[in-house]
Amino acid sequence: MTGAALTALGLQSGDVSTAAEAAGRPERSRRRDGEFRGMWIATITNRDFPSRAGLTAAEQRAELVAWLDLAVRRRMTAVMLQIRPSADALWPSPYEPWAQCLTGVQGRDPGWDPLGTAVAEAHARGLELHAWCNPYRVAGHADPQRLAPDHPVRRHPDWALVHNGRMLYNPGLPEVRRHVQDAMLDAVRRYDIDALHWDDYFYPYPVAGQVVDDDAAFARYGTGFTDRAAWRRHNTDLLVSEMAARIRAVKPQVAFGISPFGIWRHQSTDPAGSATRAGVQTYDDLYADTRRWVREGWIDYVVPQLYWNIGFPSADYAELVRWWDGVARGTGVSLFIGEALYKVGDPAQPEAWRDPRELVRHVELARSYENVGGHVYFAAREVAKDPLGALTAALDA
Repeated sequence: MTGAALTALGLQSGDVSTAAEAAGRPERSRRRDGEFRGMWIATITNRDFPSRAGLTAAEQRAELVAWLDLAVRRRMTAVMLQIRPSADALWPSPYEPWAQCLTGVQGRDPGWDPLGTAVAEAHARGLELHAWCNPYRVAGHADPQRLAPDHPVRRHPDWALVHNGRMLYNPGLPEVRRHVQDAMLDAVRRYDIDALHWDDYFYPYPVAGQVVDDDAAFARYGTGFTDRAAWRRHNTDLLVSEMAARIRAVKPQVAFGISPFGIWRHQSTDPAGSATRAGVQTYDDLYADTRRWVREGWIDYVVPQLYWNIGFPSADYAELVRWWDGVARGTGVSLFIGEALYKVGDPAQPEAWRDPRELVRHVELARSYENVGGHVYFAAREVAKDPLGALTAALDA
């Protein structure tokens, strides 16, 4: 990586090292210093890594190593690296093409193995490597001809839905569910990852005037369901529970974690819900019964994205931490809180985010709940920039 590229990322040339040079660092630990501290490294549309498509293999590798060194400097214990951003892969997958974010051309071999490198280099630095996947996203457009020639959707056009101008795999098809599980399980089998990590996208987020066109799938596979919403939740439950069982059968030491949108249901909708008043409800809008996944023990950890400030009127961070602590209590499922570091200092956000102590208050509040084990910060670019010094203050708290 050039000095200019490192500077643009907020990194330093001295941050780049090899696994051999880092070999003397502490062994990885899930709860180093008593708390889990993670950061997401997003590859979708080159948000964090690589900084742009088409870098050489050596430049890409140097950027990745620099991010891992940054994680060590910021006292993280884990990184969530997005390895399957859009039904494509940051490893040589037999199921889906090479990721477009690497070379700019989906399916083109980048000349190295980013996931293999990430695992080795993270572990050499005492970091856990959580392989972050999006189960169903296919593309940010609706044109199958723009996908790699060997993409599964080119071979099986009936596997895809278009919603709001974007393509996703149809969650109502059992063959799709099996395929996406196979694709992700390939990374679990072949690499020494510490966890498989999913984000918040299941059925698509609602958009006014848009419908999920799954009539044919419901007619074929919805037998026994009079309520299509219940059928959709059943499909998502199967995706999660089957994936959990398959991971435990293949590599029981690999954790399975999910980072859902932070609101399950509002109390006004369901007495078991949180005292929140507006916004998406994952149960009703994404057909994702996130509370059940914790209570059933299908997942090993949950990272609800609590991307609001303390006192936010419709979705108070303090109320949601309290609610999720109650959900996790007695389940054995670890609870970490997803933090909106990207909002800090943003003038478009509520005034609370212009206070560098807001994240400090998050950490201090979360520590008052026995089931909260740490925090994960979105995302790497902001971890590098440390807006208003808020991350440093939170880590020092």
